[in-house]
Amino acid sequence: MKDFKSIFTKKHFLYFFYGSLAVLFLIKIIFPTITKDKVAKKNAQTFTQEAVPDSIDIYRQKAESTLSLPYAISKYEFTADGKLKRHKIYSVPDFNRCFPDSNNLHIATAMRLGVKPVQDRRMAEKNKTELVYVGNSPYYHVKKLYNSIPYLVPSAALLLEHIARTFHDSLYIKGIPLNTLMITSLLRTEDDVAALRRHNGNASDNSAHRYGTTFDIAYNKYVMVQDPALPKVRPVRDDTLKYVLSEVLKQAREQGLCYVKYERHQGCYHITVR
Repeated sequence: MKDFKSIFTKKHFLYFFYGSLAVLFLIKIIFPTITKDKVAKKNAQTFTQEAVPDSIDIYRQKAESTLSLPYAISKYEFTADGKLKRHKIYSVPDFNRCFPDSNNLHIATAMRLGVKPVQDRRMAEKNKTELVYVGNSPYYHVKKLYNSIPYLVPSAALLLEHIARTFHDSLYIKGIPLNTLMITSLLRTEDDVAALRRHNGNASDNSAHRYGTTFDIAYNKYVMVQDPALPKVRPVRDDTLKYVLSEVLKQAREQGLCYVKYERHQGCYHITVR
């Protein structure tokens, strides 16, 4: 009996190999749907995996859906004698614990949802497709800006409008004279960041403000609304207004609309749209 190795030579192996290829080629020609179905299934699996949204995208969709709706004014309640029933001021138990969102959280979201950092104001003004101008409105006042420029991405501008209108609404139903919010910081350009670092060595070279998703609202400065045709409005303590603002921001944060950080030394709330 001959040895198997002597029978199955290299020449036989090549015959077997090329024969197998020929059979597979014929199968592909006769039954083309077999390979197409496998490729289509693989592509479908890949597409499905890529289409699954992560938490940032889920909250982005939720926030955009909520902020795009018409603003809903609070339902006013009246007493038996027809007077407006005033709501109580509750504030929040602790500012640091209620608004703990870290800078890293703000930056990670801003980098995903915002614009690429711009060098200066001229570049921001050119980017009209991704940024909108933010000026004074009946609901908020933009302080004279030294380290930022008045631009935001559209979703952040809608969030600012939503917070400011809710603040006015809340003041009214609590029987507090109207005051507008003061906005202290918006979009920071690369030039702004460089200037900040020259004056403050501890200033970070990265900030959520660089992406147009973030703004700061002062909690110790407000602008009183005074109609010159009416008697002078009594001033309101800044602490009282701060308590009302904290209620508004707590609600917006719990709705998944934004991240909020209580900046004790800067005297403001640091807010990033989600």
